[in-house]
Order: sequence, then structure tokens, then C-alpha cells
Amino acid sequence: MKMTRGDVFGLLAAGLVVLAVVRLLTAGDLVRRVIALNIASGGVLMVLVLVAAHSEPPDSVLHALALTGIVITVSVTGLALVLIRRIESPEHGEQPHDDEVPPDADHDDGPHDEHIQGAHGGGP
Repeated sequence: MKMTRGDVFGLLAAGLVVLAVVRLLTAGDLVRRVIALNIASGGVLMVLVLVAAHSEPPDSVLHALALTGIVITVSVTGLALVLIRRIESPEHGEQPHDDEVPPDADHDDGPHDEHIQGAHGGGP
């Protein structure tokens, strides 16, 4: 029995899903779990493309689902990485924003009111 290109593609996709799910269940690090989830979703998308390619005529709905799955995978990955960063931060999500200055930092207050009024045409 000769294996076709579709058979090899299907076995590869199933292997990716199985290996990624095993890693997802055994990994302790959250980032490694997200990576394993991405690999599993890649395997599932490969199966969708395989099924779409083997239908007669080629099913455009399955191709659209695969493209939508790629977009959703990227979005969920970004969200998961941000959540992991917040979970693993020392203050559990209470980090100051980039535009906020901590109250104990030495900083210049910038221009004073009289300089601002003079620059805008206001009197002293």
C-alpha cells in the first residue's frame, strides 16, 4: 500500500496534535503551555486544510475556517502571553504604566505656570 501525499499530511497533523497535547498536559511553565497549544492548533488547522483540499469541488468554507483559525490563534496567543506576564509579575498586575512616574522618583516638574502663560500670550 502506497501512502499518498494526503496520508502523510494527515499523519503529520495528527502527530503534531498528539505531541502538543501531551506537552500541554505535562509542562509546568505557562509559556511552554501556550507554545504547545499553538502547535496543537497548527495540527488542527492542517487537518482542516487537508479535508478542504480532498473534497470535490474544494470547499471554500473550510479554507475560510482555517484562515479564521489562524487569526484567532494569533489573538489568543497574544492575550495569553499578556495574562502570563501579569500573573508572573511581582506585584500581580499592579505595575506602573510607562507614562506614570513612581512617587519616590526624582523628576523635574517641567515648565511652571508662568512660563506656560507667557508662551500662550497670557499675562504674568
